[in-house]
Amino acid sequence: MEIGITTFVENTPDPATGKLLSPHQRMMNLMEEIELSDQLGLDVFAVGEHHRPDFVVSSPAVVLAAAAVKTKNIRLSSAVTVLSSDDPVRVFQDFAQVDLLSGGRAEIMAGRGSFIESFPLFGNDMKDYNTLFSEKLELLIQLNKSEKISWKGRHRPAIDNRGVYPRPHQPELPIWVAVGGTPESVVRAASHGLPMALAIIGGSPERFVPFTRLFKDTWKKAGHDAAKLQLAINSHGYLADDSQKAADEFYGPYAYVMSKIGRERGWSGMDREHYEMMREPDGSLLVGSPQQVIDKILWEYELFGNTRFLLHISVGTLPHAKVMRAIELLGTVVAPAVRKAVGEKVMG
Repeated sequence: MEIGITTFVENTPDPATGKLLSPHQRMMNLMEEIELSDQLGLDVFAVGEHHRPDFVVSSPAVVLAAAAVKTKNIRLSSAVTVLSSDDPVRVFQDFAQVDLLSGGRAEIMAGRGSFIESFPLFGNDMKDYNTLFSEKLELLIQLNKSEKISWKGRHRPAIDNRGVYPRPHQPELPIWVAVGGTPESVVRAASHGLPMALAIIGGSPERFVPFTRLFKDTWKKAGHDAAKLQLAINSHGYLADDSQKAADEFYGPYAYVMSKIGRERGWSGMDREHYEMMREPDGSLLVGSPQQVIDKILWEYELFGNTRFLLHISVGTLPHAKVMRAIELLGTVVAPAVRKAVGEKVMG
């Protein structure tokens, strides 16, 4: 199993002091986090796209290009590219550049996005929320396969036998489809033969089993090679040297963000009781000691049979030194144990 990290590069105040990092410092911290992840042998580092004041990155490809020249082995992905409100031609070109800079380590994780700010910003109508993504994904797939293309759709000017450059270092860029639990999105990914990343940010992971079954069943019915099926699970989490330390350090920044988003969407705020329930062995949060995180990753593997696991460490801005320690524990303790256990299960 591949083990990696996702981040939205949030920049939120310290709940205790109200202190806010400068955007420049937040970006410098991010570069150190990616470099450390690479040095420790983690497989993937993925950066999200947002267009809000509490997130620093609006263009993952720009950030990943910077990371490409600072790293040697780690795969560099978006998490996600909001394809619905972007131009697939430009997305392909940007990630082809990252691929050239990194020597073939770029990936695109395409999604519709959980926030909608980019739609009016770039002149898109929310009534087209579903058709925008479907059409633009098909164009991106075609761009990835063919140097010259002719294409016509509803939401973008036609392309008449034009070449799209540069081409990536890899024969094709890996394109993942990120979903949050919508059956139509699951079917779309599997029908196209694309790997799927499933985000689990609340409730019990067990309730997502039908979605992964649907993905695998649709993949098989579409006639795709079973050996090429890839499935990623993305969960919020954090680890420290012991369970209580992890729980206490993560709670403040996590509750700040989840309560803020909850108020925007009409949900209730996050309190400590709810948080602790989510930390239970059957909950969605992977927050605790390295062994607790190992146990929950392996439990999710038993549920889903996933080929990749991505830990979303910084939901709210944590002190940089603590994030670096969490990455160190993930890379030196958790990842080796998970890979060994999964390898033994596969061999057995």
